[in-house]
Amino acid sequence: MVPAGEPIISVGVLTDKKIHFELYGDFKVFGFKNSFSGIFNTEVKDDVIICTGPATKLEITDEVIFEPQDPLSESFVLRDVVIGIDFHWERREKQRFNHSLKLVRDGNNVVAINLIPLEHYLFSVISSEMNPKSSLQLLKAQAVISRSWIIVQLEKSKTQSGKDAYKSEYESGEEYIRWYGREEHGLYDVCADDHCQRFQGVAKMAGDKAREAVIQTRGVVILSDNKICDTRYSKSCGGITEGFENVWEPVKFPCLSSVIDYKYEPENYNFNFSDETNVRKWILSSPPAFCNTGDKKILSQILTEYDQGTTDFFRWKIEYSQEELSAIIKEKSGKDFGKILDLIPVERGSSARLIKLKIVGTEKTLIIGKELEIRRILSHTHLYSSAIVIDKELGKAKVPEKFIIHGAGWGHGVGLCQIGAAVMAERGHQFDEILLHYFSNASIKKIY
Repeated sequence: MVPAGEPIISVGVLTDKKIHFELYGDFKVFGFKNSFSGIFNTEVKDDVIICTGPATKLEITDEVIFEPQDPLSESFVLRDVVIGIDFHWERREKQRFNHSLKLVRDGNNVVAINLIPLEHYLFSVISSEMNPKSSLQLLKAQAVISRSWIIVQLEKSKTQSGKDAYKSEYESGEEYIRWYGREEHGLYDVCADDHCQRFQGVAKMAGDKAREAVIQTRGVVILSDNKICDTRYSKSCGGITEGFENVWEPVKFPCLSSVIDYKYEPENYNFNFSDETNVRKWILSSPPAFCNTGDKKILSQILTEYDQGTTDFFRWKIEYSQEELSAIIKEKSGKDFGKILDLIPVERGSSARLIKLKIVGTEKTLIIGKELEIRRILSHTHLYSSAIVIDKELGKAKVPEKFIIHGAGWGHGVGLCQIGAAVMAERGHQFDEILLHYFSNASIKKIY
């Protein structure tokens, strides 16, 4: 469904027992004659939201919206916003936002939501996802896919109401399969973190280039079969992008099929990744790919300050002792496998990413999936990717003492490869060429 005009979206920024916020300007609340400004503390008491501010106390049953008189010059600040949730860069920040602040009661928690026009939302997303001083063509490509993605999520929020309407988990005695979709966001359209798109407020609306990229592509989206494509993106595909159906719900989208991330197919590789010999050759080598780069100038366009600690994203390695890995798997799965005897690939996607992995322990054996669940269970935070091969060093009684994991890429690998796109832009490709490389069987159209 194509919107008639620019929509207003709701972005979930923070959920906590107590939220501290500051209103800079004159904010109105429906039903109150006076304006509100200053420092506020809010929490839930006796199933009521209590907002306490300068000589002011509001008691609201379910939700309240603070609307600024001037949404561009006035702003609000949220303290202790968590970014990079469950990832290795997780931290808390003070963030400033324009437009309206909505507070919603969710049990004993308060949820802070920013209500904002889509194009203004994109100003921040583009600058949060990458360096706002990046190549204009790269920023324009990111603007189009970010816009396409959010519009699709708006449609999903209308059709997927309630957890019963959206299933993303399957469990039997032998398998536990889960993927992470939008069913966790019932109170708002999208979240503000990596689970959706990074949205870090006014401070990230920096850079004339980022703003120009959004303005120049206003209303432009990617279409496939006359529908807006549910565009996805990740940091580095590792040389091949992944198919949507192997990461999320088992639905094939032509625009989200797997593509080789290069101008031609690398020689001397067999891409039948049902054969582990082909997988090992791919992951343990360094094939030509747009995202196979160490150019710091290009990488600085994609990797934010806290991302730049990651330098081995194209091919990487991690080692675990038996004690460390068994403890991680027990903590993350909530199941005691005992000592880990083996990690066996069961199913792989088009990019060699594991879709199903069999964990064999002395106390329990279980097949897990999909890719993010595998990344989550095999790491204190998340593995960079599930495109992995695993080697063991055996000890006494043939019980492994050490596991060595070699991996390829950073992220789920579906859709646009941000580092690959940055390399293409640096080599002179226009934004539409970049988009049509990663989203096959697609077209580009302005819808408002």
